Amino acid sequence: MEAADGCDFAEKDPSGRYVRYDEILGKGAFKTVFKGFDEADGIEVAWNQVNIEDVLQTSEQLERLYSEVHLLKSLKHENIMKFYNSWVDDKNNSINMITELFTSGSLRQYRKKHKNVDLKAIKNWSRQILRGLHYLHSHNPPIIHRDLKCDNIFVNGNNGEVKIGDLGLATVMQQPTAQSVIGTPEFMAPELYDEEYNELVDIYSFGLCMLEMVTCDYPYNECKNPAQIYKKVSSGIKPASLGKVNDSQVKQFIEKCLLPASIRLPAAELLKDPFLLAETAKEVRGGPLQLPNVMPQLVNLIQPEPHPMDIDPNCKKLTKSINAAPRSSTLELQCFIENNEFRLKGEKNDDHTISLTLRIADRYGRARNIHFSFYLGSDTAISITEEMVEQLDLSNEDIIAIAELIDR
Repeated sequence: MEAADGCDFAEKDPSGRYVRYDEILGKGAFKTVFKGFDEADGIEVAWNQVNIEDVLQTSEQLERLYSEVHLLKSLKHENIMKFYNSWVDDKNNSINMITELFTSGSLRQYRKKHKNVDLKAIKNWSRQILRGLHYLHSHNPPIIHRDLKCDNIFVNGNNGEVKIGDLGLATVMQQPTAQSVIGTPEFMAPELYDEEYNELVDIYSFGLCMLEMVTCDYPYNECKNPAQIYKKVSSGIKPASLGKVNDSQVKQFIEKCLLPASIRLPAAELLKDPFLLAETAKEVRGGPLQLPNVMPQLVNLIQPEPHPMDIDPNCKKLTKSINAAPRSSTLELQCFIENNEFRLKGEKNDDHTISLTLRIADRYGRARNIHFSFYLGSDTAISITEEMVEQLDLSNEDIIAIAELIDR
């Protein structure tokens, strides 16, 4: 829909909710990103516009675009770019997508702008990227990004939040191994060139993203062309910039991500690595939803020794059992909010996690169980709950109820 004369925007979407301005935020191979505005929620958004003639040059490009739209619509995670709407504009021969706006651009732009960044911040970014990858890879079948790089990771600099975007090359792995060579050569895992790979190629790319975060150097920038990069990667030669990493712990962690696919760790395991465990409450993931005192309370909750608990009138403790193993204990809590019953069971594991099972039942007797892990070194009650509520399409009021159960 074109803008009327005298308006300060370039066009509106068919629903009249979103407006596009002329300000260009970025350009890709066949996509231009403009600044937009959501008049209903009063927030700025990214208006992604693709000229159909550009992508119709090959059916493969068009298929990638539709794949990105389809994937973005289905994904809901705090470390994956939010997708709001899409439509085809027949008059202007374009495909339009409304997505989340990132105030500070890509992680690569952000890192180049801010030269001096503490290792604590890089750990925080890394945890968030790995959480996003774990979410993608946990789908059945797994979703492989295939083009993860700092250019495709976006930052909100006001709260340290990072999110994975640009899923145009992502694929749903329908078979045990995927079979097409695609991506950015500097970030491609060796097995990608062999056309037989799985979701662990994203872990290799993540390792190179982390290398760029630490050194501010593009991986393999010593190479003059993709052929030279391929020769080095296929020969197992690491980027020259890895030699610039002086911190032995950082270097070892990056090298873990670059191991051969057969022994490369998945995102869930890397998140448990001692290197990434938060050292203090303040080092837990960035964002406005942190609860600084949650972790100490939760640690107390799962100690084997009994201790007094202040229980909300709507919430009662059902059971607390101590297993034979001295380092394991379970606790079950129940809470009634309006017409829903929430029942949470937690059991501490030896790997610094708590296995939680949340049962939600409504007044009609319909119930569902949600199983998830709570990482003692990095998760908070509110962040876990927000992620859960987004994925399960629960009401916002349920956030507080579930968070309080986890907190207890």
